[in-house]
Amino acid sequence: MTTATWATMSVRPEPVEPRAPNTAPLRFAGYAALFDVADAAGDVIRKGAFSRTLAERAELPLLWQHDPARRIGRIETLTEDERGLRVIARIESAGRAGAELLRRAVSGLSFGYRARQYRRLPKGRLLEDIELFEVSLVTHPLQHGARVHLIGQRSSPARGGGSPQG
Repeated sequence: MTTATWATMSVRPEPVEPRAPNTAPLRFAGYAALFDVADAAGDVIRKGAFSRTLAERAELPLLWQHDPARRIGRIETLTEDERGLRVIARIESAGRAGAELLRRAVSGLSFGYRARQYRRLPKGRLLEDIELFEVSLVTHPLQHGARVHLIGQRSSPARGGGSPQG
């Protein structure tokens, strides 16, 4: 039997009751980038900008606040859809990142990248081909709408672990 607890992120988060310590991985889904929406630097990502890097890279790290010394988990699924770059990730162990996410003190997503192809815009760039290096859980994403929207804490496999999709 699948067991998962989900919370939906909102603009005005409601308090979440603290959970007892759990060694089960914490999983979440969200968007690390939104297409055709300018970020705070004025850059706009075109749909398809991630397709080359997604075909080339087998795995990307999940970092805390873009700090390469603080790998907090792994990306399970990374895909482009009509809205943007959709992420399903797992925080591997209990710690600050998981606690902050459960408290909704942090809900931003971001990514480290190099722009392989872009065009200048009056207030930024149109990013057409992006090489991804990492995805990060962050306090203040450069693109305001890049957020976690589902959080799930799975039971351990021995107890009939669940899936964020089901």
